[in-house]
Amino acid sequence: MPILSIQSHVAYGHVGNSAAVFALQRLGHDVWPVHTVQFSNHTGYGSWRGRVFDAALVRDVVEGIEERGALAQCDAVLSGYVGDAAVGEAILDAVARVRRANPSALYCCDPVIGDREQGAFVRPGVAEFMRDCAVPAADIVTPNHFELDLLAGACSSTLQAAKAAVERVHTLGPRIVLVTSLRTEETPADALDLLGSDGGGCWRIRTPRLAVPANGAGDLIAALFLARYLTNRSVPEALSLAAAGVFGVLSAQQRTGMRELPLVQAQDQLVEPDHSFAVERV
Repeated sequence: MPILSIQSHVAYGHVGNSAAVFALQRLGHDVWPVHTVQFSNHTGYGSWRGRVFDAALVRDVVEGIEERGALAQCDAVLSGYVGDAAVGEAILDAVARVRRANPSALYCCDPVIGDREQGAFVRPGVAEFMRDCAVPAADIVTPNHFELDLLAGACSSTLQAAKAAVERVHTLGPRIVLVTSLRTEETPADALDLLGSDGGGCWRIRTPRLAVPANGAGDLIAALFLARYLTNRSVPEALSLAAAGVFGVLSAQQRTGMRELPLVQAQDQLVEPDHSFAVERV
């Protein structure tokens, strides 16, 4: 199943397309990557080199793919970090082009805005673009806990509050919501919850919380969830396999002491994870 992945890219490490493309390919999907930035490394290092690409370049690359007559084969669009609202509009234009060519194609949006530790770290206007434009256009959204609360306009400190926040995000447009890192009053200190909803049911998975740098983990789980959902069309099954895959990679990172995700070294975890976690309907 071909997937158009429009995200940032780094030469060193695994974030954005550098995380998503390999994972999707390892699960058997053809991937057409379009990069929104080309950096030497993740910005979390404090210094990096490279450049941000403008919206015109993103549109130009997608138009070139369209001219090959390929968009009718595209089964999904995946997007992540958006440098500015103009690039975001170019991504939504790509989604519209794909949907015209293949009305059954899905759009999975990872609404990257910030996290609970740093707060919002995107440029002015991006958070509003995500809430008002990208999320309503998406079939699947994969916010973290901070982004869930921002999109819902409420603080969710309990599981019931988080479920209510997910319902509010559903009203914006997405049929499927995956909360990739949820910590409520009910979550043990040494654990991390993931919450998936298709509007008709809501499921939680609890995994051990690993003390490792997790740059790219959100990009990875969005890609794994999309890949699994395209195959099985089941939110709880896709949630289970995606969570297990990411945990397997992070476990390998903890053992090796690497700063970056060991995607190549732990690639078998993406396909057949060593761990499995109970999916609980909540």
